[in-house]
Amino acid sequence: MTHKSPDTTDVAPARDRQTRVVHPRNDIPDGFASFSTPIARASTVVFPNLAALRDYDPHSDTQWRYGLHHTPTSMTLAQQIAALEGGTHTLLQPSGLAAISNVYFGIVKQGDDVLIPDNVYDPNRSHGQWLARDFGISVRYYDPMIGAGIDGLIQPNTRLLWLEAPGSVTMEVPDVPAMTQVARARGVVSAIDNTWSAGLAFDAFKHGCDISVQALTKYQSGGSDVLMGSVTTRDDNLHYRLKQARMHLGLGVAADECALVLRSLASLKLRFEAHDRSAMAVAQWLKTRPEVAAVLHPAFADCPGHDVWRRDFTGAGGLFSVVFHERYTPAQIDAFVEGLRLYAIGFSWGGAHSLAVPYRVSTMRTVTRWPHRGGLVRLYIGLEDSGDLIADLAQSMDAHLAG
Repeated sequence: MTHKSPDTTDVAPARDRQTRVVHPRNDIPDGFASFSTPIARASTVVFPNLAALRDYDPHSDTQWRYGLHHTPTSMTLAQQIAALEGGTHTLLQPSGLAAISNVYFGIVKQGDDVLIPDNVYDPNRSHGQWLARDFGISVRYYDPMIGAGIDGLIQPNTRLLWLEAPGSVTMEVPDVPAMTQVARARGVVSAIDNTWSAGLAFDAFKHGCDISVQALTKYQSGGSDVLMGSVTTRDDNLHYRLKQARMHLGLGVAADECALVLRSLASLKLRFEAHDRSAMAVAQWLKTRPEVAAVLHPAFADCPGHDVWRRDFTGAGGLFSVVFHERYTPAQIDAFVEGLRLYAIGFSWGGAHSLAVPYRVSTMRTVTRWPHRGGLVRLYIGLEDSGDLIADLAQSMDAHLAG
């Protein structure tokens, strides 16, 4: 008996029960419908005949080829992320960092030059250092507030300009349109890490970016239990280059995890707005505390790039940072963080639980001077009651930052 397709209803029943289990008949009645996306798991994708197997167009996004590349479940999520970001194509990745890797390996090669903001997400900086050390890529860092002045840094071999709006720890908001306009005029691909805005509060393509990267691990998942990333574009040729790189790197996503993200997407906007409201309440309270030297929240007028945020963004979400007065030692700042009861210590924000992590920013930069001398704590405001979160901050300040 020759197996030609997954549908074996036209095949005579097998004699052996084991064979019947491996080649089941499809006796499920039609007419079932629900709101959830079916989970299609696959490594092997079955072709109806050899002609279909051999007739493969690598430019096509609609041909089924292998489970690593896409299944109906992952394709559904990719299409929804593209629609959310206003893009045309989305490639899903097993993590946000994998999405960053996909951009690097899809765009640059030995001898090329990359520009990275000095306040970049630290794993991106580490990735750039690795490429420079082992792959012959020139990697340079720039002041994130340089704006159109980026033109003076572009070299003949510059191929990729990374943007991050705002910086994920220090919260400076760059003038993305000014920089992407220069990059496009000079033939440089611009890629933005758009995770902070969840693709909701900032329209990367409207503001000139060629590629928008997100860690779907964060707000899109919303459960602190899924690792996933996305690379979204509008340009067909750029999409093809990135797709080929993803294939060579062997990057893929599991259908079950796609289903978890799909389940959360419907509530994404509501959750993001709830985080935004609570974070603003907490940040405004922190501004009144004598222990605090600065609240780095893009919606506040004294945050670097606030005017750009007000012009280009529609919200802020739940992530911002606090700088404490320099009279507090790193040990006191650590004790404050460990004394919090509702804020967990951990990375990968975007879920329901609030987080707090201290950073020593002076060790994280190479070309710009950090203007603050006090310790910085990045806060992520979850979905707890904002009054309870404020009370928790107050009790730990009183216990560990008194005097």
